[in-house]
This record gives sequence, structure tokens and C-alpha cells, in this order.
Amino acid sequence: MNKRIILTASFFGLAAVVLGAFGAHGLEGKISKDHLETWETAVDYQFYHTVALLFLATFSRAKNSYIKFSFITFTLGILLFSGSLYLLSTYSITEFGSPAILGPITPVGGLCFILGWLGLFIATIKNKG
Repeated sequence: MNKRIILTASFFGLAAVVLGAFGAHGLEGKISKDHLETWETAVDYQFYHTVALLFLATFSRAKNSYIKFSFITFTLGILLFSGSLYLLSTYSITEFGSPAILGPITPVGGLCFILGWLGLFIATIKNKG
């Protein structure tokens, strides 16, 4: 589990750097300022939860089911929250991903983040160390 968490976090961290640079250098002037800010929010939340995933790796040897739950919900949160914001931000130039469909997905990703933090909270309380 520890290796899987670190590999997932490494992938998301790498992707966040690439997507952040792409937003700053490749999208500037191509999408509105509001959409660029939305893109930046997606990158920020991806980074925050990548760090959270790395922190989970320190607990993964505890064999706590709440750590696995947090791993899954943080991962889903990044995919749903940040992923939907990336697509919504670039819809004007890609026409990929209907805002009517993606708009409701963003808060589901946010709920996944909340559940992941709750899982980490419970895992810490239940940790015998």
C-alpha cells in the first residue's frame, strides 16, 4: 500500500507541475482570466492533496482501513475536482466536457476531499502509536 500511495502521489505531483506550467505559459491569452484562475485553483488543490497522499504513506504500515479510505477518496477528489476544473477551464477552446455535466462533478470531488480528511482524522484517533 505504501508503494502504491507514493507512486500515485508522485504521478499527481508531476502532473500538477506540468499542468501548472501549461496553465501559466500555454493558456495565458487563450482563455479568460476567470478560467485561468479556475485552472490555477485546480492545480492548487491537486498539489495540496498530493502532499496529503504523501503524508498518508507515513501511516500506511499501520494497516488501518481509514488510511486506505483516505487514499481512495483523495485520489478520486483529485480526479473529479481538479479534473473537472481543468476541463471546465478549457471548454471555450476544446469544447470537450459539457459544463452542464462537469459542473455537478466538481462538488462531488470536493466531498471526496472532505471525506479523505475525515478518514485521516479517524485513522489518527484509532492509531495505537
